[in-house]
Amino acid sequence: MKERLFTSGRDMLNIDPVVNAWHWEIPAYLFLGGLAAGLVFFASFYYLRGKEDQMPTAVKIAPFIAPIAIVLGLIFLLLDLKHKLYFWQLYTTIRLDSPMSWGAWTLGVVMPLSVIWPLLYLDDLKKYFWNRNIVIYEIIDWLEKLINDFDFTKTIMGWFKENQKAIAWANIILSVILGVYTGILLSAFNARPLWNTAILGPLFLTSGISTAAATIMWMAYDHYEKVRFSRIDLWLIAVELFLITHMFMGLSSGTSASMDAAALFLGGPYTVVFWVGVVGMGLLFPAVLESMELLGYKVPIAIPAFFIILGGAIFRFVMVDAGQFSKYFFQ
Repeated sequence: MKERLFTSGRDMLNIDPVVNAWHWEIPAYLFLGGLAAGLVFFASFYYLRGKEDQMPTAVKIAPFIAPIAIVLGLIFLLLDLKHKLYFWQLYTTIRLDSPMSWGAWTLGVVMPLSVIWPLLYLDDLKKYFWNRNIVIYEIIDWLEKLINDFDFTKTIMGWFKENQKAIAWANIILSVILGVYTGILLSAFNARPLWNTAILGPLFLTSGISTAAATIMWMAYDHYEKVRFSRIDLWLIAVELFLITHMFMGLSSGTSASMDAAALFLGGPYTVVFWVGVVGMGLLFPAVLESMELLGYKVPIAIPAFFIILGGAIFRFVMVDAGQFSKYFFQ
């Protein structure tokens, strides 16, 4: 195979040879989007399977985090924009060939549905926070009274309750699109060899679902639900490790630029933070703890859950930063 050396006389500030455009706001936005997608997915999945009472945290409690995560993510996205006053134009344009357009419209639909879902379980949310003496139950109590004080709000919520099955199906589809989108947003940038791989979409989706599973596992008060999500998370960790291995195999057997991108993690400047922070601390260490807990050892579930969530966040920061550093221009 004959490789071709690309050269360019371009002098584009903050673009060539290394992108310097995306900072902490984008990986934080991608992390929160993946977490929200995972929470919405699990809530809808177990609701459709008729396991509201067996999986109360997944279906009734944890989904209240999803709209908060989406709002925070959108605020971070807004902070990253150069011309902040024009953000609304994302919602006046539909471009089917643009992942950014897909993401903006998916968020636009997911956001109201993610708000409606926890409103259907206000009584369960109030009991959850009341039992833990967390003052947020007072806000939920006020919200519940507000809805019940007006006939039209009660009618609207009644309609949503009657059509919850349809909402759940819509949430399943939209959450998968949202989770995959967080990876495809990067892989659409063909000019960056690290991001130019089809693995990123499923990898980001799996990572987002894994952080959601860890969040539910951490919040769950029922032993059956904790064990169930611990097992689910072990499978998700195995899938993540498989996809990461496959990603580096693809990069290492590609062009010289792809091999240079892989080298950033194989002896390069991102080696320690990726293999120690993401793979070691965020995947293998919690997998060992979860396995020990399933074998009967006493392991506080908060420890593996915390490291899974932390590892998921570090993963996105590393991938966004390293991807901007990877390039096709050879020195």
